Amino acid sequence: MKQFLFLFVFALTTPFVQSQENLPTDYLTKEFHHGRREAFRALMPANSVAVVFSYPEKVFSKDINYNYHPNPDMYYLTGYKEPDAILVLFKEPQGTEKYNEVLFVRERNASRETWTGRRLGIEGAKSKLGFTTVYNGKDFNAFAIDFAKFDKVIYDEIPTDVAENNSPDNLYALLKSFKSKAGITTANETSTDLFDKITNSLREIKTPEELVLMRKTVKLSCVAHNEVMKAVGPDMSENEADGIHAYIHRHYGAEGEGYPPIVGAGANGCILHYGDNNATKIDNQLLLMDVGSEYHGYSADVTRTIPANGKFTEEQKAIYQIVYDAQEEVFKICKEGTPIQDLNKKAKEVITAGLIKLGIITDPKDVRIYYPHGCSHFLGLDVHDKGNYMGTLKENMILTVEPGIYIPANSKCDKKWWNIGVRIEDDILMLKDSYENLSADSPRKWQDIEALAKQKSTFNDMKFPKI
Repeated sequence: MKQFLFLFVFALTTPFVQSQENLPTDYLTKEFHHGRREAFRALMPANSVAVVFSYPEKVFSKDINYNYHPNPDMYYLTGYKEPDAILVLFKEPQGTEKYNEVLFVRERNASRETWTGRRLGIEGAKSKLGFTTVYNGKDFNAFAIDFAKFDKVIYDEIPTDVAENNSPDNLYALLKSFKSKAGITTANETSTDLFDKITNSLREIKTPEELVLMRKTVKLSCVAHNEVMKAVGPDMSENEADGIHAYIHRHYGAEGEGYPPIVGAGANGCILHYGDNNATKIDNQLLLMDVGSEYHGYSADVTRTIPANGKFTEEQKAIYQIVYDAQEEVFKICKEGTPIQDLNKKAKEVITAGLIKLGIITDPKDVRIYYPHGCSHFLGLDVHDKGNYMGTLKENMILTVEPGIYIPANSKCDKKWWNIGVRIEDDILMLKDSYENLSADSPRKWQDIEALAKQKSTFNDMKFPKI
């Protein structure tokens, strides 16, 4: 009996690894993340150390947090997706053990894991992520590291929106300890330019492993856009269209969306970052949908603008064609060596000429009223990914091409143009002498959109009880 009681208590108080079945098999490998650390280390100056922090958890309401999203740089370099962690990378091997990296992670805790999910812990970080030197976060304070001996301490902007906590192993304690060890105060906090320079250089060029995930996240986003094109009607709500995207993303294994979806009808489509998505009817208006999935950390960013009744009006068609033509002209210069700034210059040039031809503007400077944003941004682990925007296009960069025209009510032009908002956005992989449109599976020509709208969607047959 005593032995039974001992085993029972031991089982209740000892952390255990509970197996999890049917997990995706296409996550990035530990070899990929190790390779990214080696690439980062190669760009570090001699006698330097780099420190990467996890992101803090965010409160949704009261005692409920938002679903946790890892720091993309931490994930890129480690594969670790939990909060309360610090990665330390050394340019040269350290100590008698000759280690060149140390990862501090959340400690295993059976009670907490029952409530909030499994933790990798030390052994998981070693076996699943390939690290050799791993400690619990609470050990960071006592870890022997003299930051003063290094010529350069490289780190990103230190998070300031971290809740104060007395626990020795949460992010607040880790950051406090790091700043104390490195002698960092608000007054002498050094520039993060070198960290940005290194991560921009690495993340702007996609590896073959990343391209596999990028192709998938963009492709399944295109399926979602196409399904809405078929299912949409004047009586559909913005929220319902948003929901179709979400369902299809998850059907194909995406964890969610890479950014808050923008699903705006009519006047709402003229708001660049509209996010309410709560109009109960789209009516006979254009529906602008800027929605992209996030698949294993990698975000798509696809925008399509469609007529809710399946047919563009002449005015809608005229504006749409200008935006389409701008995209086509930008595509022609999408290849290695083109200055990135030239993409927006070309888009602005085409849109300006088109608006003048329609009589919407007379002064070229007024193009900014109806086209107020840039044409392109890097895409990857962040929807607005890291990269050098003042540089030139290079092979295996992925950037969006997204010209747009937005004419809200009461604009200084003929009323027939009011509340027309059009954006077309595609995800473009740069090649040596050309480009690949990763989002080509979703139609862009207005004729092709009208043709697809005539097809029936699976969602048209879904019947739900009235409430």
